[in-house]
Amino acid sequence: MNTQSTSNKLEFKKEHELGLGGVAIGTAFEDISDEKSHKILEAAWDLGIRFYDTSPWYGLTKSERRFGKFLQTKDEKDFIFSTKIGRLFTEVPEDKVPATMWKNPLNFDFKHDYTADGVKKSIEDSLERSGLNHIDIVFVHDLSEDQVGDRYDYFLEQAEKGAFKVLSDLRSQGVIKSWGMGVNKIEPILDCLEVADPDVCLSATQYSILEHEDAVDRLLPAVKKAGVKLVSGAGYNSGFVNGRDRYNYKDVIPKGMKEKRASIERIAKSHGTEITHAALQFVLAADEFVSIIPGASKVSQVEDNMKGWKAEIPADFWKELKSEGLIYEKAQVPE
Repeated sequence: MNTQSTSNKLEFKKEHELGLGGVAIGTAFEDISDEKSHKILEAAWDLGIRFYDTSPWYGLTKSERRFGKFLQTKDEKDFIFSTKIGRLFTEVPEDKVPATMWKNPLNFDFKHDYTADGVKKSIEDSLERSGLNHIDIVFVHDLSEDQVGDRYDYFLEQAEKGAFKVLSDLRSQGVIKSWGMGVNKIEPILDCLEVADPDVCLSATQYSILEHEDAVDRLLPAVKKAGVKLVSGAGYNSGFVNGRDRYNYKDVIPKGMKEKRASIERIAKSHGTEITHAALQFVLAADEFVSIIPGASKVSQVEDNMKGWKAEIPADFWKELKSEGLIYEKAQVPE
């Protein structure tokens, strides 16, 4: 591990508000080639994106390798790189690769591990796979009931004694700059805040233009009180906002959500804007969110994300959404 000065505390700047997530490049929804993934990463860089988030879980280490190979060519001072711990990977024959959501993963099996030794091994493996000399943010990945089921309490205790303490130590030593939870639920972040001192958490699927009420009431006040910032994952509900027939990585669409999406689309068009652009800016309007990291399976998606980040959306659009009850009255909207 490459030790850094503790003076290098991570600071999110304006250029970090829009990042690139690594799920799609890990072949979550289609088998993206190495060449195509490189073009996506290259386009993101050329457009000015400077926050790159991945995980060894994505594509069973494929996404992390792809991100690392690209970022090796850049000055490490010019970007933020985040990855995740929580699973350890072992190379296996092709016929032993477990069934997962990935369309063309590498030949690896995995096990959940949130112990102190597991965290150290995971970080060492990530540095080796990526070929990078540093990791800015380490997220404790998928420590939530939707991923580990009824073993949640067991793994939470394991993380409290292991991962949380080790990551705080590594941060104080300057090995990493920040750490926090990287989960699809609210409860694990709240649980972590009670026993540890994270500084930035990745909240996926819990705060979007379509669904945010619970986060406004419970998550945002808690992280604000703790002085913890948030990064948004799946701000488009894993493609549903863009018109995909999946919602938060699942094929089951919650009742009434298609109608809600259609209503927001209609109002967006009447104000000369697009639902995807509004969805991006809605997340960033909340004081607690410092970044949003949508993934991309094609260059045009990266380009549209950048366009949406810079788009001017009329204030009357937000007023109409609130008056129609399509956005929670307590939710922040862009000024």
